[in-house]
Amino acid sequence: MNRILLILLLCAAGFTSCKKGFDEVAEERVQAEKDDKIIQDYISAQNLTGVQRVDSAGIQTGVYYIVLDEGSGNTLFTNSTRITIDYTAKKLATGEVFAQSNNFHPSFALGDVLRAWQLAVPKIKKGGKIRILSASRYAYGPYEQPDINLPANSVVDFEIELLDVTN
Repeated sequence: MNRILLILLLCAAGFTSCKKGFDEVAEERVQAEKDDKIIQDYISAQNLTGVQRVDSAGIQTGVYYIVLDEGSGNTLFTNSTRITIDYTAKKLATGEVFAQSNNFHPSFALGDVLRAWQLAVPKIKKGGKIRILSASRYAYGPYEQPDINLPANSVVDFEIELLDVTN
């Protein structure tokens, strides 16, 4: 009898977790649609030209970019490629700067940065500049960033200059 009760309890717990997972996926899908609409409306309102959308393995992402300066040289990017950058990050909705490198030029492994950067930075070469409009899921996601005054699910606008690339 105890075994039957234990099996029923485990099944109930399993079904409960399945429902939760489904709800989270549905919420993510709704947020993705909101973010994409915000970005597309912004592009139209600002009359931005040259905007492209990152295609990753045949799937359209929520990452849009404008190459401001292509840069020069041949660059092969991998997850371990170190990039040295100058950047400014703004909330797309308000234009408020929430992070910037100022005169400090950080260096990161490409595989360690935000997914939006991983997808868009390889579109330029050393010395190039790119503007990235990123849906929240490719930036900070559903997580509030109180240290930089960034609410959860924020759509962001990055401008990045690629100062150096090291493989």
